[in-house]
Amino acid sequence: MENKKVHVKSGDTVQVLSGKDKGKKGKVLEVSPKEGKVIVEGLNIGSKHVKPRKMGQPGGIIKVERPMYGCKVQLVCPKCGKSTRVGHKILSDGSKQRQCKNKSCGEAF
Repeated sequence: MENKKVHVKSGDTVQVLSGKDKGKKGKVLEVSPKEGKVIVEGLNIGSKHVKPRKMGQPGGIIKVERPMYGCKVQLVCPKCGKSTRVGHKILSDGSKQRQCKNKSCGEAF
């Protein structure tokens, strides 16, 4: 079995690297490590046809955020506000802390 891991967590701010929303920033709503995909708030919008389920409920076409591959997004550092690669710093108690890899910043978050 392949070990699949996504480098972002839900709640992180990310920037899209490729596709129709390239350069836009948004908050990660959901992460699916099994598929290697993420859902970003307000980005990768697609249409979904909805049937009315109950009496009086309208049907129609609604706009929803679609999943995109995790490799297409890059984490935005909360300290410096730039998109960055993620490094890990091991603390004295053995726990890991994420770290900005920009030369100008280097802060842990």
